[in-house]
Amino acid sequence: MTWLPAGKVGGVCFSIDDIHPGRATDGYDGGGDMGAGALGLVEGLLRAHPKLRVTLFTTPDWRETTPHPTRRLLARIPVVRDRFYLSKIRPRGSMRLDRHPEFVRYLGSMPRTEIGLHGLHHIHTGRTLVVEFQSQSVEQCRGILRKSIDIFDRAGIKFVRGMAPPGWNAPESLLTAMADVGLRFIASARDVKTEITRGAKANMSGIKGVSLLEPDWVSSGRLVHITSNFQATSPKERAFQIVEAGGLLCIKGHIIKNAMGHIALDGIDALYCNYLDVLFAALEARFGDGLWWTSMSEVANHAIDGRAAA
Repeated sequence: MTWLPAGKVGGVCFSIDDIHPGRATDGYDGGGDMGAGALGLVEGLLRAHPKLRVTLFTTPDWRETTPHPTRRLLARIPVVRDRFYLSKIRPRGSMRLDRHPEFVRYLGSMPRTEIGLHGLHHIHTGRTLVVEFQSQSVEQCRGILRKSIDIFDRAGIKFVRGMAPPGWNAPESLLTAMADVGLRFIASARDVKTEITRGAKANMSGIKGVSLLEPDWVSSGRLVHITSNFQATSPKERAFQIVEAGGLLCIKGHIIKNAMGHIALDGIDALYCNYLDVLFAALEARFGDGLWWTSMSEVANHAIDGRAAA
């Protein structure tokens, strides 16, 4: 796949998962504290680095309260536990985007920011609470995606045609359904450990065997896949190696740092944003105009257009 524009040696994009209207007063800030919270830190990065762009993977009707089971007795009962939510969940519609117009307006005001899909409710029955797409059929996945798109449309959100599935998991039924409803890209694989070499494959979370460094094709060539390969715990040398290998430095964050005691290593806080501020300056100094500052949707569209022209 020829994915880099002419004259570019590598690319960099930045995406953040779990965006929703929840505030710190609701248990944790999912973006709902807007400029006073984690998204304000993201805005600070965008102001400091005028070439930087960000993709916010947003959940249309967030219902998760905690990423781990809290109904421990129920969680011990085989078969039965798979039929129930093993933690409290938010009421349906309480975090639905079209019921939070101030939050929607704020997202629309952020510069160089695009919105992508991040499931529908970010919750599932059974022990893997946050893995929303598990054993659903193609038809069921299509229904979930259509409900998600409908909420975005009702809220008046302009969104890009791509998704990062909650919990990284992307079964074939989901991939088929995504292409069926007109989505163009998926960000499933995350690998921040595999050594950076040309031709390296992702082998950590999500889809395995796709390119670690370049956009790749999945679902029989119907979707572009983009691997996240860098986070807060990654050394800056890894970022340099990715670009020097002609790859896409795809930086991942989660908007929630502390979800009811669960600490996200790549959660957006002042420390992570300070690290990224220093990293972005170092990348600019090292690669200059040879670096393609891009977004998830632009990478996918460029790959699709390149294939059509070939």
